[in-house]
Amino acid sequence: MDLPPPPSSGPLAFRDSSTALAGLPPDATARILSATADVTLVLDRKGIIRDVAVGSTDLGDDPFATWIDQPFIDTVSSDSRFKVEEMLRDVASRSIPRWRLVNHLAGSNSMPVRYLAMEAGANGRVIAVGRDMRAAATLQQRLIQAQQSMERDYVRLRQTEQRYRLLFDLCSEPVLIVDASTRRISEANPAAHALRDDLAPLADQPFLGIFSKDSRDDLLELMGAVASGVAQMPVSLALEDGRQAMVAATLFRQDRSPHLLVRLSFGTNADHVAPQSDALAQILDRIPDAFLVTDQKLIIQSANTAFLDLTHSAHLEQVIGERLGQFLGRPDIDIELLQSQLRTSGEVRNFDAIVRGRHGEREDIELTAVSVSRQGETHYGFALRSVARRMDMAASDVTGVPRSVEQLTELVGRVSLKDIVRESTDLIERLCIEAALRYTSNNRASAAEILGLSRQSLYSKLHRHGMRNPSADASSDQEV
Repeated sequence: MDLPPPPSSGPLAFRDSSTALAGLPPDATARILSATADVTLVLDRKGIIRDVAVGSTDLGDDPFATWIDQPFIDTVSSDSRFKVEEMLRDVASRSIPRWRLVNHLAGSNSMPVRYLAMEAGANGRVIAVGRDMRAAATLQQRLIQAQQSMERDYVRLRQTEQRYRLLFDLCSEPVLIVDASTRRISEANPAAHALRDDLAPLADQPFLGIFSKDSRDDLLELMGAVASGVAQMPVSLALEDGRQAMVAATLFRQDRSPHLLVRLSFGTNADHVAPQSDALAQILDRIPDAFLVTDQKLIIQSANTAFLDLTHSAHLEQVIGERLGQFLGRPDIDIELLQSQLRTSGEVRNFDAIVRGRHGEREDIELTAVSVSRQGETHYGFALRSVARRMDMAASDVTGVPRSVEQLTELVGRVSLKDIVRESTDLIERLCIEAALRYTSNNRASAAEILGLSRQSLYSKLHRHGMRNPSADASSDQEV
């Protein structure tokens, strides 16, 4: 009795397989199977592997060579055993074959292979054609990891957005996000909505509309300066209802377009704070002494014109954002000493230092500094005064012999240690000679003997120190 042909596994089967494949030798069939499949297993009716062919060079022959005469179900992991049983059961019942993915045991790793099992002959032999799925499994694992990473990033982004949204909404001062190109309000917190009596939302409304007409030119000037990257101090502007508010703006980019973060603050004396601040700013800018403000890291935040002249800078943008140590003193000594004193006592008085210009110029200065803390931030203010004329006068005194130890200590930082040691030696030598002359009632022969010097050597030293007295020399010689 002839067996019925196996059902086709695709939408189109051979029209007459007995004629098309007639006389196909076994070795040709083996080559076809090896060429079209990565792994080909030949099983008996009990599911024992009787032969193995590996068509992929990536797989090699290990561990497939050890599978021969082993049950197919024992070569797979525990989660794939039922799939092998279903494949063999479907072949026995002549059901339509299906591709099944199983994981083979390969040492400590697993090797995924996708099999299609078909009956081969009347003796119950089964051929299982397998495709290596390791590359697909690796890609799938990477896809899962990328998806999990994106989900974690999304969760963190949502949490960060919620925190900033909470701060934005709970801020007691009006805060607005303004599109710098269209000058329209993108977002506003509840405090900003309270600026208007109506309940209409501020989103997509003109930003200039909440200010009085007289203040709009100043507001446009502020927005233009901030949008161009120039740091601007808060300015006092009148709102639509007549109230005065200090307006500060900060530039940032979002979706490749510039936006402004605008903050409004009010005070009981807002009408007087701005004029006083403007007057103080003008005074500090025109004062002949250099003045500058830095943050806690000694990064320059603002400076007056005198500081630009002192450092030979062309404009303010050349010094804003630079470190104070770039211009002031010896960075490894003076800056650390200044910062330490400011942190400890909060102020520094009459600190001698030097200022270095942009082109290598050096000028002696006297520095006074103070530390100010506001809203949790620390800033330092520095006042620098040139002492070049005072140093010229001191230099003329230095050419002579110092008259006291205090004068020597004042030379520290102005002249080298070698010169200070030489001046100290001269001072000690002169003081000893003066003491010897007083002890001997100005008898220089006796003074020379006390000092352990020859008379000629003493006269030479007296002449060098400007202590020589011809009349005294004559009397001393007569005495001897």
